[in-house]
Amino acid sequence: MMVKGFKFSAVEAAIKKPGRLDLALIFSETPATLAAVFTTNKVKAAPVVLGMERAKEGVCQAVVVNSGNANACTGSRGMEDARETSRLVAEGLGIPDEAVQVSSTGVIGVQLPMDRVRGGVPKLVEGLESGTLDDVARAIMTTDTFPKLEARQGDAGGVSYTIAGVAKGAGMIMPNMATMLAFLVTDAAVEPAWLRKAFRQAVDASFNVITVDGDTSTNDTALLLANGAAGNVPIHEGTPEAARFMQELQDVVLALARQIVRDGEGATKFVAITVKGASSAGDARQAAMAVANSSLVKTAFFGQDANWGRILAAVGYSGVAVDPDRVALFFDDVLMASNGVFAGGDAEARGSAVLHKDEFTVTVDLGLGEGSATVYTSDLSLDYVKINADYRT
Repeated sequence: MMVKGFKFSAVEAAIKKPGRLDLALIFSETPATLAAVFTTNKVKAAPVVLGMERAKEGVCQAVVVNSGNANACTGSRGMEDARETSRLVAEGLGIPDEAVQVSSTGVIGVQLPMDRVRGGVPKLVEGLESGTLDDVARAIMTTDTFPKLEARQGDAGGVSYTIAGVAKGAGMIMPNMATMLAFLVTDAAVEPAWLRKAFRQAVDASFNVITVDGDTSTNDTALLLANGAAGNVPIHEGTPEAARFMQELQDVVLALARQIVRDGEGATKFVAITVKGASSAGDARQAAMAVANSSLVKTAFFGQDANWGRILAAVGYSGVAVDPDRVALFFDDVLMASNGVFAGGDAEARGSAVLHKDEFTVTVDLGLGEGSATVYTSDLSLDYVKINADYRT
């Protein structure tokens, strides 16, 4: 996957255990405009704290990422390790230390094995001549079962450009900011202030509307680097080029977000929860997220049980305005409840048939207004418990 002016690399550093890629590098040959979003969790990993500090400058030239260790809840040593990792990469690339973003994912509360990082960084730099974005996608995986990549081509004033991205995530997924880890690159030239605004909007409509288990990570980070190597006139807000860029960016991040839900730990179902007819878009989103996070609802999805009452209960406790006598509920196009009561007839059998599919939509119409929102979630299976019961072993 070619994006002009960017190089990629990944190596095995045995951060947690040997046998897999676990240290990755994204390098822009020239300083790139940076847009960044980080976790809202008040317990933030050392690389997040460092990244937030550096993101204020709005410039980045390299991103170094390790999996297998979150470098979170690691005290002052964790910050020292994050800074040393950055310094090692900067020296190897011959760029300013402040131009490096550091990111980590994996087990919380364990010190980063810096001897392995020190041994891996020179190999990372050397591997830039032959590495790929696919290598990066594989190196950032933890409990993921497949690498997550997406790309789109665009055009600005007759000049073609590419937006490409990778993400990781399968558990501890309810970002409330971005995603577990997501790194996007584009060779388009984009006006910096609008790039940051556009990225936040894209994140809000993608990574912020997914949930696997309702947990927000200490390490959530989403970065977008734009280096202008395509050679287009910089894209500015309010132009046709900006509208096209925004659409391509949204397509990439939403596709990555959906891949994360599909790969939810132990997941067997991909479910879109749509709430419409709400008093506001905010109410619709709040109600949809309550349904998407309900353990009772998610276990019913796993059991393929058309227990629509659990869904209405979640909407009822979500905190939004609800009139039970106006609510309608659908599994795909099957009406399960109307005016807050069971639709009757063969609804149970037809609804159960919908839940036997790998992918389906639950629609709740509150009948109160024009607000609507969609949230993406997965079911809650026995395997989710097994995976997380012995995650550290």
